[in-house]
Amino acid sequence: MPDYKEMYLHLMRETEKAIRILEKAQQDCEELYVGDEGPVLRVLPTPYRSEPDPADN
Repeated sequence: MPDYKEMYLHLMRETEKAIRILEKAQQDCEELYVGDEGPVLRVLPTPYRSEPDPADN
């Protein structure tokens, strides 16, 4: 007859290991995301206009 208690305990231990692996992978990805500098943005100069453009209204 199978030892159901041992089967249950084995399943729970292995499930906990899987959860820990997934949590660690998520934390690693979060650290990579937070540590990323992001894209380099530049503000380009706009042409100088002496009179307001009526299309802006």
